[in-house]
Amino acid sequence: MYRYSHSIGLYALMGRGFNNPVDVAFGSGDVMYVVNRVGPEVGVRMPYKRITICNRNQDYLGEFSTGGTAAGEIMWPASIAVDPNGNVYISDEALNRVSIFDPQGVFLSMWGVKGTDKGQLNRPAGIAFDSAGNLLVADGLNHRIQKFTSDGRFLDAWGSKGAGDGEFNIPWGISLDNNGSVYVADWRNDRIQKFDPQGRHLATIGTSGVGDGQLKRPSGVAVDQSGNILVTDWGNERVQIFDSGGNFVTKYRGESGMSKWAEDYFKANTLEFEERQKADLEPEPNGHPSEYVREQSAAVEKLFWGPTSVRLDDEGSMYIVESCRHRIQVYKPELSRASPIPSRQS
Repeated sequence: MYRYSHSIGLYALMGRGFNNPVDVAFGSGDVMYVVNRVGPEVGVRMPYKRITICNRNQDYLGEFSTGGTAAGEIMWPASIAVDPNGNVYISDEALNRVSIFDPQGVFLSMWGVKGTDKGQLNRPAGIAFDSAGNLLVADGLNHRIQKFTSDGRFLDAWGSKGAGDGEFNIPWGISLDNNGSVYVADWRNDRIQKFDPQGRHLATIGTSGVGDGQLKRPSGVAVDQSGNILVTDWGNERVQIFDSGGNFVTKYRGESGMSKWAEDYFKANTLEFEERQKADLEPEPNGHPSEYVREQSAAVEKLFWGPTSVRLDDEGSMYIVESCRHRIQVYKPELSRASPIPSRQS
């Protein structure tokens, strides 16, 4: 369905590179905004919390924001979305708010207050715009989905804590399909739930486990033009794809090569590159069998390690954000001669 194309990123405290990225969103043209969550929250690390601006050709374009609690600053940024005007919205779990910036990263406004009442937030995570320009928020520790106008006026909410249909246990990622149906990565329930635009439960995808079609702490979800459901299966260090009926189709473990940024780095640091050439980049892990997948991902450079988010661009390419390897793996759709090019999903 998808084939590996290239990777974007490398580890960097500031400037060209990422530092524990958790999400990506697409602006006008080929601009990308990447959320660098960093951590832990100690003073020296605060400047590393930022939004990186780059493009799909791997050109570094700048960065904005910084760690802190003041207006325009971020602490535990979790998700990012771009509105029809190109403005950038960032959810913040620690500050229980949504911050808004213009396309160049100039701070515009913010909204949100901690609490349990309707319209209040407790660890907001995934965010996504619907076709009307309203923002849906996965309100994590309130175990619900809330809908707001773009300026933060409360419109609707659904869900409560539990494991039944329409209930959540720390919802994280969120996405919409072309019909306005809402897909939620139900983190601690190890599943994806699908809802209609009014919040009525339609389907549950996945069960808890490590086998094909099973999930362990899913963190992100997206839906392609054909209705296939793409899931970052964080706890299993992989991406899984389900068809529109919720049936398992295929999985990916990662195929990354060096990014353009990494190649440039090694051109300037030839001794490090020589040492890299001597290294075993695909060692066998030594951990306990129960930890094999995680140990393998940590040891083998090409594999996903900490996949947190999956997004689709306007050409239907799949972008997998890897928090622990500070990069994004990009996969192009494999199309038959008769297949149209998929369009970007919300």
